Amino acid sequence: MTTDSKTPRASGVDLRENMPRAQAQSLIKNLIREIAQECAARGHVVSETLVAFMVKAVVLDPRNLFNDDRTITKQDFRKLVELCVDKLMDQGSPALDTIKMQVFFDMNYTSRREFIEEHQRVLQSRLVPVSREITDSRVKTHEDLEGLYCKIVSYVLLCSGLGTPNDINTVREATASLQSVFPQSKLGTFMSLVKKDKEQQLNELSKIVTGICLFNKDSGKGGEGIEDLPAILNEAIPSTCKEIECELELSMTRAWQYTTLLERFMEPEPKSCVVPVDIVKQALYNVRQHEAFLKVILADVVVCAKQVESLQTDLGSQIHLLRLTVHSKTAVPTGQVYPHFTALEKLWSGLQNEMVRLDILSSIMVNLRPFLAAQSQLFLDGQLEDMLGLQPKSDAERLKDSSENRIDPSDIKTQEWHLPETTADFDKLPLQYNGMCGYSLVEKDGLLLPGNPSIGVLKHREKYYVFSSKEAALSFALKPDENIARVAEVAKRSPELIQLLELHQHFACVTPYSEMQSGERLLVKPMLKCDSSTQTDTHLLETNIVKSYEWNEWELRRKAIKLANLRYKVTHSMQTNLSHMRRDNVTQIYLPKDAVCQSKRDGKSNVPKPQVYLAGLRGGKTQTAHMIKTNLTRSVDE
Repeated sequence: MTTDSKTPRASGVDLRENMPRAQAQSLIKNLIREIAQECAARGHVVSETLVAFMVKAVVLDPRNLFNDDRTITKQDFRKLVELCVDKLMDQGSPALDTIKMQVFFDMNYTSRREFIEEHQRVLQSRLVPVSREITDSRVKTHEDLEGLYCKIVSYVLLCSGLGTPNDINTVREATASLQSVFPQSKLGTFMSLVKKDKEQQLNELSKIVTGICLFNKDSGKGGEGIEDLPAILNEAIPSTCKEIECELELSMTRAWQYTTLLERFMEPEPKSCVVPVDIVKQALYNVRQHEAFLKVILADVVVCAKQVESLQTDLGSQIHLLRLTVHSKTAVPTGQVYPHFTALEKLWSGLQNEMVRLDILSSIMVNLRPFLAAQSQLFLDGQLEDMLGLQPKSDAERLKDSSENRIDPSDIKTQEWHLPETTADFDKLPLQYNGMCGYSLVEKDGLLLPGNPSIGVLKHREKYYVFSSKEAALSFALKPDENIARVAEVAKRSPELIQLLELHQHFACVTPYSEMQSGERLLVKPMLKCDSSTQTDTHLLETNIVKSYEWNEWELRRKAIKLANLRYKVTHSMQTNLSHMRRDNVTQIYLPKDAVCQSKRDGKSNVPKPQVYLAGLRGGKTQTAHMIKTNLTRSVDE
């Protein structure tokens, strides 16, 4: 070490359990920092992540004689620094390029779900200053209200991504769309809300305004500054796929050539070569790793294409449904049209995410090219083709040739074999070694050959292994544990194989420096056992817990007294001239009502009706008329 103050005074340093974790981690960090400084002094700047990986790779290599079970002395530390610096300074090494490629890919590539979460987190971080400025503002004059409204328009533009606040036409269109759903007269109500409600309303307004702007663009009434994302994606995705496929074909062809060349070196009478065999193996690992990364990127682009196609279909259906809703109507209820605008914004946001995802994948593909420089300079143009003569055998041709000789499970009854016709979802089995033949790797001195699942897949300790030939499968199955250990030993001498063959379960120490835990040693043995537990649900049915239930009688009395005491309390409030705009003021009066009064009443009486009967007026048999008068009037007293 360059400074003795960073190392103990004792003759040795023990990184085992008897050293405090903080001290062990401090030593590791100082070691990594010193290696990076020495590389920088020689003119090469390396990242701490790359240095950490190289330190662990050097410790893993048994040729360097670093034993985890003994005390590491100062001389061992110095030797470790020199070995790491020498490997990091070997700029013509394909192995170093492969490790750099792996570190770069691990640091820049994320899964689709992680990318969406990170992208949303970045967008929210950009909006935080504008949102805080809006929610914390205290307006006092009319000019302050206008300035606040302009800030809301800027927030909507930044959140939607439909344009920049510097474009006048875009700002005018966004302002007009915002005024249709949130006029400036509502700012008083907005300012009376709490901060959380303000942020929620800003988010809802941005979605609605984005949907309005997109609908106006589709209707030909604006949106000149909005990019045509569907058209751009329809053009960019095929172009990106074609570019990736071209690079993938070049890497695969190069891998076939290196594989054929290494096979000729293993013949009984090998031909001489200007490039050492070990360097050719490193070149093969380099192009195989590049091929694997390109396949991952290409698969993501294919998923992106399917997602874009689905989003475009949904976008067209949503716009058609929105047209039917607002067709030839002067006014539409907000409850009917706002959900359509919000759904439109969500689909458009999905297209924006796919656009950013496609740009990142394309950028990763381009940045992987410099890591092929060392292996591409091993042979002059056309030299490798002249050495091979005939066209090298491709992976597909190798699989076709070996498919005829398949495994018979009765050959080795002690092992479990999976065949295509007897196994469901055969093509989805998680194959070990990234689909490569582990037996060829150990028996042919590090030669990587693709495995052929059609021959038969060996299941050993819940893991699946494929092989390049039937003979390799039978030989591996006789002593599987021993062959698995031999593969790990080969990976110790070529650390780039750890990620290429996905051997992380064998080397728990190969983790990025940023993920290193406190007290982690330079070499950590893999976990062979783990604790596990199972639990049975106590209540199989959902329970209904009433939070307000009280079993204590005294607690119920206390609540009753508290409620009774509220009857005699009066709430007082006060409002000043400067704070009257912070909330709505409401005054209520009692309207006059109709009143009726009565001063007299109608009365009536009923008297008997006079009735008189006269008899004998018509005369009779005699000449003299005799009239009889009879009074039939009823008495009043009756």
